[in-house]
Amino acid sequence: MINAVLQTIERNDLLLQGDSVIVALSGGADSVALLHVLNSIKEKYNLKIYAAHLNHMLRGEEADRDEKFCKILCENYSTELFVRHADIKKLARERKIGLELCGREERYKFFDELALNLGSKVATAHTASDNAETLIFRLVRGTSVRGAAGIPPRRGHFIRPLISCTRAEIESYCSENKLSFVTDSSNLSDDYARNIIRHKVIPVLSGLNPCFEQAALRYCESAAEVADFLGAQAESLLRGAKTKFGYNADTLLEADCAVQSEALAILCRNEADFSPEARHIALLRAVLKNGGAVDLGGCTAVCKQKTIRIVEKNQAENNLEISLNGDISFIYRDKLISAGVDNSKIELKPLVFRTRRGGDRFTYQKRNITKPLRKVFNEQKIPDELRDSLLLLCQDSTVLWCDEIGFSAQGQALTDSNAIKLKYH
Repeated sequence: MINAVLQTIERNDLLLQGDSVIVALSGGADSVALLHVLNSIKEKYNLKIYAAHLNHMLRGEEADRDEKFCKILCENYSTELFVRHADIKKLARERKIGLELCGREERYKFFDELALNLGSKVATAHTASDNAETLIFRLVRGTSVRGAAGIPPRRGHFIRPLISCTRAEIESYCSENKLSFVTDSSNLSDDYARNIIRHKVIPVLSGLNPCFEQAALRYCESAAEVADFLGAQAESLLRGAKTKFGYNADTLLEADCAVQSEALAILCRNEADFSPEARHIALLRAVLKNGGAVDLGGCTAVCKQKTIRIVEKNQAENNLEISLNGDISFIYRDKLISAGVDNSKIELKPLVFRTRRGGDRFTYQKRNITKPLRKVFNEQKIPDELRDSLLLLCQDSTVLWCDEIGFSAQGQALTDSNAIKLKYH
């Protein structure tokens, strides 16, 4: 089995010389085998090995037993073990999510923090069997090509050296090397969908093809290649469609349906940290074609004047008011604002950073024409959903500067006289 693991490591560039690796250690057969394998090839890659165990506090004495087992195991390997306790039942209730999802979130949060602090990769013990179960689970729910790619051998600083090995091969490896491990009783029941797939679906499919898990792995690898190609095409499409306030709808509509759908999914993930499902993509494509707006739950898609935008909810910050008196710096909507004022050159009325109010007026520099800010927004084609959250620098109702538009005539005059200074990026 070690040769298979080495091939996976080499083929996917999972390890480099001198790497530090944190083993996600549950105490089960898979993670015990992973710790043993990595220690077996430790000298080949000059590895620094750690281990991490999260006690989910769900199984009482059994959970404490698992933690104790991991501590003893790591002592035998002279491996530093990091342990954290998390009341998953309480956290899941507070977040209104399932126990499985909550446990996964807490585990990866724990691993991410350790990886950052130690400058390490994190090795999880996912196997070809886990990959097959994940594929079936996603297919049942209706997945995309990206979802059909299964569990990747590498994602960021997470690596999966055992991904080409089946659970049966790992249990045989543990037996051959006399490796003890613990069994999670929750894996024996059919209370979870994944366990039903493991206990009832996989055996039927393996009866049709004894090598089903390896066949599923090959299928996932092919799906990953297709998904990567679609992703690259979609990114190129988005670069070509980018406009000042969004993405050109006509450019997106000209693209192949598969590339268009992937581009819309990327927009949701990048603009609003929202992972769309197939129904969301269908709504997005309808809005892209017909215009209008649609609430996607995590965000809103707006398509007006042949420009589509993905807008996070609660984006506006209408109560913002920051006085400009001396030198200040602050962050607003992902922009760093640095400003200063020479009060000796300013009239009595104070300067304030804020969002728009009724009666605000803006004077164009070149034309020296003053108009209500509302009309200026219309002329500059500022999207409706951005108007209430744009940052202004004002003196009473006179707008000196507006984000996305720039300085007014009065604001430029104060800048030229060094009365105010303003930088933003």
